[in-house]
Amino acid sequence: MSGAPVLVTGLPRSGTSWTGKMLAAGGELVYVNEPLNPEHPPGRCPGVLAARVTHRFQYICDDNAGQWLPAFRDTVALRYRWAAELRANHAPYDLARLLRYGAAFTWGRLTGRRALLDDPFAVLSAGWFARRLGCRVIALVRDPVSFVASWQRLGWTVYFHELLEQPLLVRDHPELLELRALVGSQDRIAKAAALWRVTRAILERTPEVLLTSYESLAADPIAGFRRLYAYAGLRWTPSAESRVLRACRPGPRTPGTGTGAGTRAEAGTRAGAGAGFAWSGLSRTAYRPMDSRRALADGARGLTPEEITRIRALTRT
Repeated sequence: MSGAPVLVTGLPRSGTSWTGKMLAAGGELVYVNEPLNPEHPPGRCPGVLAARVTHRFQYICDDNAGQWLPAFRDTVALRYRWAAELRANHAPYDLARLLRYGAAFTWGRLTGRRALLDDPFAVLSAGWFARRLGCRVIALVRDPVSFVASWQRLGWTVYFHELLEQPLLVRDHPELLELRALVGSQDRIAKAAALWRVTRAILERTPEVLLTSYESLAADPIAGFRRLYAYAGLRWTPSAESRVLRACRPGPRTPGTGTGAGTRAEAGTRAGAGAGFAWSGLSRTAYRPMDSRRALADGARGLTPEEITRIRALTRT
């Protein structure tokens, strides 16, 4: 399995971008950011994934794999579709991204590198990625209090109809039926907690994935990433260790970058609060270098003691 592609997944704000960037630090992987995201950017880029995403947390299984399997086979083989991308996206930003991804795919293929998919929106399809694409799947799980607090600070919510309107998803993961009671609810804490609880239950019964605690990884990144490198069939070199250490050790904090899992630029997204997810930078990745241990201490920031107690009760943790 040493030549297998790698999928890093988990709910948004669980540290997937940070984990993906640390795995890519060894130089053996080509980082691919959220091909299943339905928003452009980073999604809706046919050069990266030649398939039409219609839902957040798009569910993929053998029964609907007709378009997905050939599209993802191209992606993990690092075959970039230049013409398709240029036809679909040709704004200045898109052209810069085309050149960056096209060059990375081409160079990676020529030099024998593997694809690393960083995609929270693949979390409910993680088993399919392992079985049909041969991915080594790492699923990040963050403490529910920190997870909900991060969504609260960003003003994010989840619209459960996007999950419940996917019949194959509900068929294969009947735990999702309990979300019906919260359709249309304005209780963002209850909705985020329910999403965490159901997703955790699904991941726990998916044997093909390696469940990884964000908190344990952030507390001891060197030991944690050594383990993930071994699982993914990557070489743990002095260079990789040095890069991981530099990216996770204490250092000057940039105003406005936050300290959450991967620091998805919380201060810069308030204007779009409630509208979905936001990104910054050319790659649209959430990752920024951070003091990983301090990020743990700040996890519950913004929640009251009563809210923390409520989240623990809702998530049964």
